[in-house]
Amino acid sequence: MRPLEIIYEKARLKEKTIILPEGDDDRVIQAASQIVNLNLAKPVLLGQPDNIINQAGRIGENLDLDKIEIIDFLKDSRAEEFIENFCGMFQNKIDKDEAKKEFSNPLFFGAMMVAKGQGDAMVAGAANTTADVFRVAFQIIGPAKKGQTISSYFLMIIPDCSYGEEGTFLFADAGIIPEPSSQQLANIAISTADNLVSLLNYEPRVAMLSFSTKSSAVHRMVEKVQKAAWIVKGKRPELIIDGELQVDAAISPEVAARKAPGSPVEGRANVLIFPDLDAGNIGYKLVERLAKAESYGPILQGLSKPVSDLSRGCCVRDVTNCSAIMAALS
Repeated sequence: MRPLEIIYEKARLKEKTIILPEGDDDRVIQAASQIVNLNLAKPVLLGQPDNIINQAGRIGENLDLDKIEIIDFLKDSRAEEFIENFCGMFQNKIDKDEAKKEFSNPLFFGAMMVAKGQGDAMVAGAANTTADVFRVAFQIIGPAKKGQTISSYFLMIIPDCSYGEEGTFLFADAGIIPEPSSQQLANIAISTADNLVSLLNYEPRVAMLSFSTKSSAVHRMVEKVQKAAWIVKGKRPELIIDGELQVDAAISPEVAARKAPGSPVEGRANVLIFPDLDAGNIGYKLVERLAKAESYGPILQGLSKPVSDLSRGCCVRDVTNCSAIMAALS
């Protein structure tokens, strides 16, 4: 079964509610209709209902919005309560006028719905930056537990590829933490491995990536990755993990046999943990463009409720599939 088929099947069984705050975006409107037609989840669009209905008519694809809830977040009866709750989160260091200004952005209303259990997950970023989505998710939804590292991963599906899990990988972190410490890298590795299991039921094989393989180079950046791998092994000894590894030794059994003989990963990694945001972001975009891979994310991890970011250059399929991922993880 292909990865997206596994995700769709999980999403259908769970019947979750997905909040789509950018409800006046054509791509989001079309995706909401697809989500309903594919029976993946219950989408909720935030925006002015008449405008959204008129936009759906202009799109001209016979979009049926009858089964989609549309909430005018500026006029909704919950808005005042949400604003007061938001002020309380900051111990009233933010005044009400400032909070009202923030809540003119539907991201805030959507995140508060999820935080209060009125939605199971949120998908945003078609019209907002990753920084905006992350800030709102962190402030309102918050970490799963104190001291939790909030990071992100991309689901990468590479056609005609024998590496990873028949071309399927999780890449992390490619969206949030610019220069993770060893402890943060370790947390990212554990979270991403766990999400691979939750999302696809695959056994994770984790590679902590570097420009060095097994001390072929000596540098503080190499030492950071080595220490991260050591921390993970101490916390989760059952995980298949190795590092530091160059990417060829991580994904190619032939190269691993030469460069890293005896590696538990054996050149079969399906979870790639990049040493910093530069490497992760460049890596996923290169694979996406040069290998014509499908990439979904950045999917935030470490939060108390699921949130997925989108690229502002996303297509309808991206919104639909990220929503399915959120439903499957909820």
